[in-house]
Amino acid sequence: MTSTLRPTETTEAVTRRPGRWLALSVLVLAVLLVAVDATVLGLATPYISEDLQPSGTQLLWIGDVYSFVIAGLLVSMGSLGDRIGRKRILLVGASAFGVLSVLNAYATTPEMLIAARALLGVAGATLMPATLALIRNLFHDPRERSLAIGIWGATASAGTAVGPIAGGFLLEHFWWGSVFLINLPVMVVLVVVGARMLPESRNPAPGPWDLPSVLLSLLGMIGVVYAVKEAASHGFTWVTPAAGIAGAAALYGFVRRQLTLPAPLLDMRLFRHRGFSGAVLADLLTILGLSGLVFFLSQFLQLVQGRGPLEAGLAELPAAIGAVVAGLIAGRAARRFSVRAVVSAGLAAIGVALAVLTVVDRTTGYPLLGAALLVVGVGAGFSFTVTSDVILSSVPKEQAGAASAVSETAYELGAALGIAVLGSIVTGVYRDFTGPAGTPAEAHESLGGAVEAAAGLPAPTSEAMLDAARTAFVDGLALAAGAGAAVLLAAAVAAWFLLRGQRLDDSPSR
Repeated sequence: MTSTLRPTETTEAVTRRPGRWLALSVLVLAVLLVAVDATVLGLATPYISEDLQPSGTQLLWIGDVYSFVIAGLLVSMGSLGDRIGRKRILLVGASAFGVLSVLNAYATTPEMLIAARALLGVAGATLMPATLALIRNLFHDPRERSLAIGIWGATASAGTAVGPIAGGFLLEHFWWGSVFLINLPVMVVLVVVGARMLPESRNPAPGPWDLPSVLLSLLGMIGVVYAVKEAASHGFTWVTPAAGIAGAAALYGFVRRQLTLPAPLLDMRLFRHRGFSGAVLADLLTILGLSGLVFFLSQFLQLVQGRGPLEAGLAELPAAIGAVVAGLIAGRAARRFSVRAVVSAGLAAIGVALAVLTVVDRTTGYPLLGAALLVVGVGAGFSFTVTSDVILSSVPKEQAGAASAVSETAYELGAALGIAVLGSIVTGVYRDFTGPAGTPAEAHESLGGAVEAAAGLPAPTSEAMLDAARTAFVDGLALAAGAGAAVLLAAAVAAWFLLRGQRLDDSPSR
């Protein structure tokens, strides 16, 4: 079985669009910003805790509501781009992204920041599927397209690691809101240049955009993930199963509705193909491991090992380097060896690196941390790039937006779950630490809260409390790394079987 699920197309001379590589450079700007925004707050967490004083649950929502909303809307926005034009929705979304970045930067309460991050996620959901769909229509030669997707994938993966670096530099010189304002000049360039260089493309016979399906997708995704977060943060109260059941019911309704609509937002029949489903699953778990690791190592490097924000950001640079290098050669490697070999190896590499981190303690040296980050970046670059190529080449180019949205949904849901699930493990272990007499309740909410609370305590109490809090955080981080390693290694084995017979498309598309 191959990854090409569409009808066989007639081979003809490949038309190479002039200016396609310059157009690609505009598209990766959008990808970079969306990816950076998913992780840039990792280093800003201590500053937000000090300024806005959020609870532990609010802090998690600030970190991942952006990705949850994107994940819930990607399929809907990808399908909308197929209908109204991918260039149009990209430029409108980019403009909104810039305006909403200002709202995030000047949020004055935790609730306001959560709402602003959610709105930013709505705008971000218009960008990601449009960029990948436009690549599908810019590059007709499959080998050129693989390289273009490699550059796109490398940018997406690297953006996850570049976020802490950019955030670290800004936090050394400005207030935490500056991590959002860097979006403005980039968005201006994207809109001005993109309006001139990008071609418009859409499905010539798209059918109507189904609003009930949009709502079911959004409510289902948020409901399920909210249940996961609440269970880890507060245990199984009646709200937890209620939210989970409601979310699952909404997703079930979404699937059933897609199977009955003559022009669905997402053709669910694609998931009947083993290779397509395997590629989506590998996408999700790759980013789960990468984003969860980067988010919590940011806090470890700052709040446990005492590094400055810029130093902590630079310490995570190996992940970006590994992702870029691997992403650029992933297509060639998959054609020389096999799709399943490259994807399984990438997942296994992330799993092994996470397993190594189960032995970290407060004094662990940087060589071990840097090596683990490099391996994670390489694994993510190989796995994510190849699976994105498989997914994108599985459908006719008229449905490229919807197919791109599937890949991007896996990416964003993986980022959200990486923070939510692994973060919930860390939080579950951390909140039960035993501090000295006089330890305030807010110290149990988050490590950032403990550091802030320590400033107002007597020196002996402060030192004892921080020692206990940091030890508990490291214990939680090690447990989360072990859980992530188990999931990624199991996924590597599953990918080996699910992607059997898959190959990258070698026939030119018209």
